[in-house]
Amino acid sequence: MSSFLQFENVSKAFPGVRALSSVSFGVRAGEVHGLMGENGAGKSTLLKILGGEYQPEAGRILIDGEEARFSSAAASIGAGVAVIHQELQYVPDLSVAENLLLGRLPASGGWFRKSHAVSVARARLTAMGVDLDPTASLRKLSIAQRQMVEICKALMRDARVIALDEPTSSLSHTETEVLFRLVRQLQKERRALIYISHRMDEIYELCNACTVFRDGKMIASHPDIRNVPRPVLVREMVGRDISDIYHYRGRPLGEVRLSVKALMGKPLVEPATFQIRKGEIVGFFGLVGAGRSELMHLVYGARKKDLGEMTLDGRPIHISGPRAAIRHGIVLCPEDRKEDGIVATASVSDNINISCRRHSSRAGVFLNRKREAQVTERFIQQLQIRTPNRRQKIRLLSGGNQQKAILARWLAEPDLRVVILDEPTRGIDVGAKHEIYNVIYELAERGCAIVVVSSELPEVLGISDRVVVMREGRIAGELDREKATEQTVLSLALPDSPR
Repeated sequence: MSSFLQFENVSKAFPGVRALSSVSFGVRAGEVHGLMGENGAGKSTLLKILGGEYQPEAGRILIDGEEARFSSAAASIGAGVAVIHQELQYVPDLSVAENLLLGRLPASGGWFRKSHAVSVARARLTAMGVDLDPTASLRKLSIAQRQMVEICKALMRDARVIALDEPTSSLSHTETEVLFRLVRQLQKERRALIYISHRMDEIYELCNACTVFRDGKMIASHPDIRNVPRPVLVREMVGRDISDIYHYRGRPLGEVRLSVKALMGKPLVEPATFQIRKGEIVGFFGLVGAGRSELMHLVYGARKKDLGEMTLDGRPIHISGPRAAIRHGIVLCPEDRKEDGIVATASVSDNINISCRRHSSRAGVFLNRKREAQVTERFIQQLQIRTPNRRQKIRLLSGGNQQKAILARWLAEPDLRVVILDEPTRGIDVGAKHEIYNVIYELAERGCAIVVVSSELPEVLGISDRVVVMREGRIAGELDREKATEQTVLSLALPDSPR
């Protein structure tokens, strides 16, 4: 069967880096084609070429046998292509309906027909089985809900070619099931689909075929993924064998480092109490909306508390905001790196040094550029951040490399005591995950108290000394590593489980 979508020798370079080198593969109509590779391997660059954001310097794209050249995103959309990017692209101050119909808003006599837009959006959302209020502002929605809006926006265009870049990275189990149902329906309708994910379970469950990228090159293309063992895909992606991605390393635990007592603030429905010891890794698990991120924002001072007390190394502390938390050695890598983590217009170096430069600036005004360059180069090497140089704008890096830069920002702090990592490996490849887990273990071995908030249960079970489970705005229970299994954790996390 011939390919409906065909890439032929597609190449793309940026200053100092070759993102794609003569990439060729095809996607048949009615096929879900998995695209796999490490962060920075070129997957997202290829999708941006398909979506008209970039133009290839060589090669061509064929759709249904005809060459397609897209000078803009609008041209790509007009040709029946829909690309759902990993880094969400929405207008936060507009409603769900307005975002869904952006560029196609109904109007009469030059006036926006709001009620008609809401009616159309509600009908389409209902038909897709998606529970979203079309009148709600995007700014007030969770990241998972915003992701569903982006997915629905692309699907509402009735595209012939649909590409999804890490679409489930922020979705709950229920929302993921809705997405899978939609993808399978599109497959039945003979659409050509590209599906990028670092979650191998999803690739094997959803995809018919798979192509693997490494360092901008196509390493292998498998027409039937059922015949490809998982270790083979991992080896093709990273160029080496990784038998145990978590590689848990036990360590002696010290005294209580952080104690949180009766901490309360919206939207938590019950005061939260927990402790973390020196050198301990505590995983916080719960379904989307359980309150995990909100609790960590209270600890960090990013959200105002209503009541509660905290002690650090036995001494009471008052966290009035993130600056106070950082001064106490409490840091947070946020879930939404694009909105809350990076300074998109700044360089990699500025993003890494933005906090620790207060220790080296002269008179609090003059920056020590030499020291900042040394710090940046050290962490580029240590964390293997893929960037042409330290002056590169961080927005041009892949999501995984942006995440590493945020982690480097806090590793550069001289007195780390508590490190809170909210979805630290969201949208990150298996090789980079392995590297980040090693950094987490190293921090714990130095005596840091580590909190890992994750919606990936195998990750929580794989690296944690203890698991705290949240459900509907409250702490539902705690389990030591030996007692924490998928069944015991999920029994605490699910809303209909016995209390």
